[in-house]
Amino acid sequence: TCIQKYMKGQITNANKPFMSVCCNKKRTMAQASKVKGGTTLLLIDVQKDFHPGGSLGIDSADEDASRIADIIRRGIENPTSPLITRLVATMDSHHKLHIAHATFWVNDDNEHPPPFTIITSSDIEKGIWKPRKNLKLPVRNQLVKPLYFKQAKYDIDGNLNLLEYCIEYTRLLEEKGKFKLCIWPEHCLIGTKGHQIVDQISDCMADWSDVTGGSIEWVMKGENLLTEMYSALKAEVSVNKETDYNIPLLNSLKKSDRLLIVGQAMSHCVNYTTRDIIERWPKSELHKICVITDCMSSVTGFEKEGEEFLNFLKEKGIQTRLAKDVF
Repeated sequence: TCIQKYMKGQITNANKPFMSVCCNKKRTMAQASKVKGGTTLLLIDVQKDFHPGGSLGIDSADEDASRIADIIRRGIENPTSPLITRLVATMDSHHKLHIAHATFWVNDDNEHPPPFTIITSSDIEKGIWKPRKNLKLPVRNQLVKPLYFKQAKYDIDGNLNLLEYCIEYTRLLEEKGKFKLCIWPEHCLIGTKGHQIVDQISDCMADWSDVTGGSIEWVMKGENLLTEMYSALKAEVSVNKETDYNIPLLNSLKKSDRLLIVGQAMSHCVNYTTRDIIERWPKSELHKICVITDCMSSVTGFEKEGEEFLNFLKEKGIQTRLAKDVF
């Protein structure tokens, strides 16, 4: 038998590659191939908290999500030749006691700031707002490393001087000229319903994976509770390696023949993720980037920032499309 011959060394892997021990037929080899080129759909923060009913819901986000889902469905209409090669999805991922959440801060009456309060470095120096005294930092990693944030001061027991950190953090934030510290409604808390991908997109992502054999490439952002991270590429103030510019992510996206960008919100996370991509993208290949403008909306009250983003795209010569014109 084949088994007896194999045991006697008459059939070996060396002289009969891919041959089954129990038969003379060659095996059908399943191969996991590496994706090269193609079209990448970058889904930025398409999470429930940014949709109606969420803690930071945008009125038109459900309509945006429907158009995003339709793009994915059309991308797999022909299973033998899908039009979307990769799905890369970023997820805003926060702790409750994040520096941009109210419960991080108190005043002299032990009250928390209301949503959308702007806290400046001067406010902290004057004692108008101060970080809570009992904040505990995670044990497993150092959220603020002096190599990245030179002003960080630790005592002999490894405790961070949080008040001085907050004064300096907000000063650096203001110095950059993009933002002041804004207190947001608690949103996208890790492990909560609001952190999940909105259902209609999530269902289509699962279908895409089933049809194409591809896996979603997940990118978590905002997990460091001591800095803000609107962009998926880097924090507003880098405080450790994880919050510095994500070069591996950029290099991964650059392998695409076409990069389609959708998600929430146009005024913030889509805006600054796209800007950070363009900043380091080869100028000769900017034609590969396409922003789908009816698959994103601005946070209410920040429509001006959304309009400025669209003007920025025009100035840089970046392609924009409506969802119906993508393919």
